[in-house]
Amino acid sequence: MNLRTTLMAAAFLTLAGYAQNSEEKKFSPTLNVHGTVRAKYEYQTQEGEGRFEVRNARVSLDGNVVKRVAYKLEADFSDEGRMRMLDAYTRINLAKGLDFTIGQMRVPFTIDAHRSPHLQYFANRSFIAKQVGDVRDVGATLAYKFRAGIPITLQAGMFNGSGLTNQKDFWTSNVNFSAKAQLQLPAGFHLVGSVQKIRPDAHTVMLYDAGLFYEDHGLHIEAEYLRKHYEHGDFHEVNAANAFACYDIALQRKWFSKISPLLRYDYMDDHSDGRRYLNGTLDAAGKLIATDAQRSRLTGGLTFSFGIKGFQSDLRLNYEKYIYPHHATPKTSERDKIVCELMTHF
Repeated sequence: MNLRTTLMAAAFLTLAGYAQNSEEKKFSPTLNVHGTVRAKYEYQTQEGEGRFEVRNARVSLDGNVVKRVAYKLEADFSDEGRMRMLDAYTRINLAKGLDFTIGQMRVPFTIDAHRSPHLQYFANRSFIAKQVGDVRDVGATLAYKFRAGIPITLQAGMFNGSGLTNQKDFWTSNVNFSAKAQLQLPAGFHLVGSVQKIRPDAHTVMLYDAGLFYEDHGLHIEAEYLRKHYEHGDFHEVNAANAFACYDIALQRKWFSKISPLLRYDYMDDHSDGRRYLNGTLDAAGKLIATDAQRSRLTGGLTFSFGIKGFQSDLRLNYEKYIYPHHATPKTSERDKIVCELMTHF
């Protein structure tokens, strides 16, 4: 029995020990319903063209069936026009601060890529969150929250590497993993570090991420750096960075509870998704190519909040200025644009 099998068996045996807990008999199951709708209009200034889009139409169910056993189901009925099943997992509380989760989920990695759509500060995600560090998969994780002078959260998990749609006949001797640590420092600072191994094709890819953010008195400042390494030098190492600031200004107005000016800079090298291509088509006989061109972007904007709290219903107005090297060919939807988005979360 290999180490992976042993760890999984031990986890399940531990869970079984809670089945007869008498406290659970007094617990009433809970059900929470949440949803997020993001609808927007974008206008590309250089092309003189615009479009309406429903970026997300998510619905999620979560709750507890017994005191120690939780669940979550989440689907997006319009993820850029596609329907996708996103989260489908169950979670067991093993001990105080210690949780075991198994199912389909976003892997514990990065700061910005781990945000749900309603918690995003800008209408469009950073390059780290969209192209470089965004991974959902099927697997199991352990999370432990404790205090060692300061609050610390540790997360680690093992995953198939099959993605969300290739599960039925997927078998592998390869183990993908991800681990993340967050330290809540004094004076409103948070330090986050994470590492992840993925294998999109025949090539192992390692990702390393570190970030720091400050949050207090309506001010949020954040900086994050990610480095992506491809096995055997099959593609050059990729650097990506994201830095932004947001400041909430309370309003005594009929329509809006606050207004938030925002400014962001993000950057990404020529980037490969880790899969092999031949003549522009996925092919095992091919090689890794740049699937996203090097670029930097400056985004400025204002967010108007309808709700008493932020991230309930926000009107996001952004302008994005892309900067490409001379040799790059921008993709159709990744050019200078004005974005007006209305996000509502319940």
